[in-house]
Amino acid sequence: MEKEKIIEIVNNVQNKSNKDLIEARDVLLMEHQKTKNIILDLTRHLDSIEYSYDIINNEIKKRILQWK
Repeated sequence: MEKEKIIEIVNNVQNKSNKDLIEARDVLLMEHQKTKNIILDLTRHLDSIEYSYDIINNEIKKRILQWK
């Protein structure tokens, strides 16, 4: 189902058939699930990057202190 069709259904929900409502609901549920999974994956990736950055940055700080 195309985005425009879903918007049309949402804007006129009282006058749409059960078939249209169920189909739009199912598409939105799948999109919600996909988006949520993408956000979770990106959050895990960001956490991993931050963890790695912190390890390297802490080592750099130790080395700088040793040089002083």
